[in-house]
Amino acid sequence: MMSEYEIKKQICDIGKRIYNRNMVAANDGNISVKLSDNEFLCTPTGVSKGFMTPEYICKVDAKGNVIRANGNFKPSSEIKMHMRVYEKRPDVKAVVHAHPTYATSFAIAGIPLTQPIMPEAVIALGCVPIAEYGTPSTEEIPDAVEKYLPYFDAVLLANHGALSYSDSLLAAYHKMESLEFYAELLFKSKQLGTPIEFSKEQIEKLYEIRRKMGLPGKHPANLCPNQRKGEMSCHNCNGSCGHHKEAKTDADMISEITKKVMAQLNK
Repeated sequence: MMSEYEIKKQICDIGKRIYNRNMVAANDGNISVKLSDNEFLCTPTGVSKGFMTPEYICKVDAKGNVIRANGNFKPSSEIKMHMRVYEKRPDVKAVVHAHPTYATSFAIAGIPLTQPIMPEAVIALGCVPIAEYGTPSTEEIPDAVEKYLPYFDAVLLANHGALSYSDSLLAAYHKMESLEFYAELLFKSKQLGTPIEFSKEQIEKLYEIRRKMGLPGKHPANLCPNQRKGEMSCHNCNGSCGHHKEAKTDADMISEITKKVMAQLNK
């Protein structure tokens, strides 16, 4: 079992990784790790994640109140978001928030990462929805993220960035790295043409591989709200699963227009 000091060192290492991979700029991003039900380590506010040392790391309780902080260091202003994840997901032991370039671009464009284009993303990451925009450091972001937590292990934050969480800090970081790689491949494949997606049958085979591997976390292979109703899984819904507004087809639009016209004629 890692000591508290070793965990602080790991947080600093992950901070350097997200900084060196251009997932954050300047003082952006934040990281936290759960020690117990009422003790958490987190990165401080106003500090570059690429230049931290263990004494920078703060300790807070489940309400985000400071238990210990050195010098003038204060917990991340986004600690409310982290605490909401821990509250709603008892299996989560670490949270990473960053602004990876490609993934954040999808978040800004309002495009969720749901297209099944590579086996690793389908098996390990699952779908990545977009939580509605919220003002940073307020309860708006935790409130927007909350409804996605029971179903997904990573979430895009509209016009803001990305959030990943898992049963260890390394696993949470890997989800962020995978999310960004997936977003980059999807972006570049769109520049080349139309990305070729897996069929429903191919996706189910990949889901079965995940189930056999016994991977932890929430995933469409087990928890997709559409799949539970016997409908297409999130990976086939183009972002319009139970947590997204249904995309209207041409037939839907024609039907709606026809109804409005008939209503006007019958007046």
